[in-house]
Amino acid sequence: MIKKFSFLIGVLMFGLHQGQQKKEQLQKQNAELKKQIAQINTDLAKTRSESKLSISYLTSVNQKLVLREKVYNNTQKEKRFIEDDIYLRQLEINRQNKELAVLRKNYAEVLVNAYKNKGVQNKVTFILSSKNLGEAIRRVQYLKQYSDYQDKKAAEISDAANQIKKSITQKQNSVKEKENLLVNQQKDLATINAERAQKEQLVADFKKNESKLTAELKQKQVQSKALEGQIRAIIAEEIRIAKAEEEARKKAEAEKIRLAKLAAEREKARIEAEAKARAEALERERRIAEAEAKRAAELAAKRAEEERKRNEEAARAEANARDEARKIAAKKASDEAAANAKVAADKLAAARAAEAALTKRKEEEKKAAESKAMTSYGVTTAAGSSFADNRGRLGYPADRAGQITHRFGRQPHPVFKNITEENNGIKISVPSGTRAKSVYPGSVSSVLANNDGTKTVIIKHGGYFTIYSNLGNVSVSKGQQVSSGTPVGTVAQDFDGAYTLDFQVWNGSTPVDPLGWISY
Repeated sequence: MIKKFSFLIGVLMFGLHQGQQKKEQLQKQNAELKKQIAQINTDLAKTRSESKLSISYLTSVNQKLVLREKVYNNTQKEKRFIEDDIYLRQLEINRQNKELAVLRKNYAEVLVNAYKNKGVQNKVTFILSSKNLGEAIRRVQYLKQYSDYQDKKAAEISDAANQIKKSITQKQNSVKEKENLLVNQQKDLATINAERAQKEQLVADFKKNESKLTAELKQKQVQSKALEGQIRAIIAEEIRIAKAEEEARKKAEAEKIRLAKLAAEREKARIEAEAKARAEALERERRIAEAEAKRAAELAAKRAEEERKRNEEAARAEANARDEARKIAAKKASDEAAANAKVAADKLAAARAAEAALTKRKEEEKKAAESKAMTSYGVTTAAGSSFADNRGRLGYPADRAGQITHRFGRQPHPVFKNITEENNGIKISVPSGTRAKSVYPGSVSSVLANNDGTKTVIIKHGGYFTIYSNLGNVSVSKGQQVSSGTPVGTVAQDFDGAYTLDFQVWNGSTPVDPLGWISY
């Protein structure tokens, strides 16, 4: 039973260790969330004096409220981990008390037995009554082990008592931690309620000024539509010019290619004629080599056959000096014929190799002539824009981080539900003094002056365009080449008092969601 109970306690203590790790993770998360809340409070303190009733301010308050609630929920989880800790600590204390009681009971029995046999005389008598020396030594060892056992039991009791004290202290610390957590939780709850009231008051202020803000918003939308018309016209003109330039380039390139091909064909014809003459000469050499090789092979075969016959005749008749001389002469003639045949075969192989080399060299010279002709006439391949290859990796459009208050596409207004906004890009609320910057190398297509006194910069990146609106002043000019990160202007205040950058990305004449392109 005790073993089962100990196993259960072990499992629970393992769970306690896991809970402790999760509690530490929650504490880290809360620390990070509180940093974010502190940053939002700092930003709000700066922007509140500058903005009236701005969506960016309301968005920041909403975000702060969400973070507060996450902190509160994490604290609730942390509290449960602490409660589990307290419960498991109490179980451990109970287990240790039971073990201590058993140890004390066993130790009491040891002490009673020791008391009954406590006299030195009894121990001496116990040893001297041994039958022999070996038994006496064993009894001395037994008495020593018994004494060590007593000391060990006393030490176990002392350690168990210390462990209980330690567990009680840890439990008390957990209780205090829980009490502190509950106090902080009440503070967090009060803060959440206060900030929720602040949000409700802010929404109420929006509602109170609904007619005025709605009129300003609609006026801003009219201005945005007019600006969109200008942007579309500029991009359409850019596309028209680009198409005309591309067509002219293609025509010029086609004419260059035609002239280059004519020059290449003439050069190829010359190379072909020269190669043909050389091939005919090589062919004649090859045929002569083939004929010589054939004659040499036939002669070698004939000499070999004669030598074979003479050898047969010499084998049938007795050899004499004359036969031996004829045999040697025949062998020499056969060897010479074989050598001549080999020379002729080598000449034939060399002739064939020369023909193959000529064919290969002819093709290489023709290719080189064509390439030279193309280069001489300036034929090139146009390189495309790599803007599209960097999708999702483009730079951030401002030199300071901000908060996205309006997203791409058609969306309801966050406060006035009867108003729908159509955004061709995103709007980023940024601190005062923030500069917009180019997200990718390109050329400034246009700098527009808007009716509300702000400016818009359009940058061309091949077939793509990036647009930076609501700028107080600009630091680039039309036709200027810019790099990634080049400042294009300073972000201005919007109609609601917030500093807002309107950033757009267009693929030709079609606006696309910038969040799919920039890294942030």
